[in-house]
Amino acid sequence: MSIPNVKQQLFEQFARIGMALSSPSRLELLELLAQAERRVDTLASLTGLTVANASQHLQALKRAGLIVARKDGQFVFYRLAGDEVARLLIALQAVGEAHVAEVEVLVRNYIDARDTLEPVDSTELAARARKGMVTVLDVRPPEEYAAGHLPGAVNVPVLELAKRLKELAKTKEVVAYCRGPYCLMSFEAVELLRAKGFKARRMVGGMPEWRLAGLPVESVG
Repeated sequence: MSIPNVKQQLFEQFARIGMALSSPSRLELLELLAQAERRVDTLASLTGLTVANASQHLQALKRAGLIVARKDGQFVFYRLAGDEVARLLIALQAVGEAHVAEVEVLVRNYIDARDTLEPVDSTELAARARKGMVTVLDVRPPEEYAAGHLPGAVNVPVLELAKRLKELAKTKEVVAYCRGPYCLMSFEAVELLRAKGFKARRMVGGMPEWRLAGLPVESVG
């Protein structure tokens, strides 16, 4: 009687996850689902994919156990299967920055170069926010804010920021955050705020990193 090679079988299953992650579009879908549960048509609009193409990518992610779906009436909503998936995405990005030269160059030239001031880490921001020393600004879309945000954060989507500056006090430093380390919305918000005379910085990482650090999260409804 032959003994099954369990280790090989396990690696074959782990390889399914790697195959599911081998698409830029699927990684972008995971980043969006790390913010909030969403419908296929919404995800297609946010990524520039057709609904049919987005659906195919989502099915591949679902087969690999990375996302789950629920049906509400005629609509299907997708979300991450668990915090482990968010950690996997963050780990993948960290490995890329540390060991892939092309990633390091892109981050240095197009991400870090946009902001010469040191960003605020989550622990420091949590302490300063509790003391009322800063205004925490969430520049993501309202549905992402509603699904989960930093305690006391003010939600002003980046596209509305120029028209809503009066809602922010210039007497406090503003710390902006968005979806994650490569989300440019917080960079754009900080650039605009500084141009208008605000003292502004961005937070290291985004909402998923904050949540996974075990820091408090508020939601709407």
